[in-house]
Amino acid sequence: MTNGLKALNLDAYEATRDAVSRDPDAGKGSFEAITEWREGAQAVTRARSFTIETDEPEALGGRDEQIDPMELLLASLGTCLTIGWATKARQRGVDFRNLRIRVSAPFDLRGYLNTDTSVRPGFTELAYTVEVESDADAETLEEIRKSAEHTSPMFDNILNATPIRGEVSRTS
Repeated sequence: MTNGLKALNLDAYEATRDAVSRDPDAGKGSFEAITEWREGAQAVTRARSFTIETDEPEALGGRDEQIDPMELLLASLGTCLTIGWATKARQRGVDFRNLRIRVSAPFDLRGYLNTDTSVRPGFTELAYTVEVESDADAETLEEIRKSAEHTSPMFDNILNATPIRGEVSRTS
């Protein structure tokens, strides 16, 4: 059984990279997630064959039985950067024994609760720390960090405002 960074199928990654380099249209597509309200503050999201359940803390009317959507954003950034770290390290022949990315963000409920219109309902900033156990030198680890950020779709979507449009479709 292959484990550690060797479990990352770099051959498949490189084959996809080469195919997209030859034909940029081969790299275009879209993701879709469908979220359905369950009850109270609970919802279930399905994407491909996967399911994620969300809830709010009790103080915000939920039952606190699932991850909060704000925490899900932190998890999305952390997991995307983790994949980037694994890929960039493997490409450089760097190994690590442990990797943990801690993402945190302060919030002010006055925005969400609409008690102060000058306060935004979202996070005021995002910060992350990479905790890595590796024999690689600090310069190489910094190169991996920058490269993982540069190629992370979630990092890009958060850092650069992605346009959002919404509409209501009334069903019978």
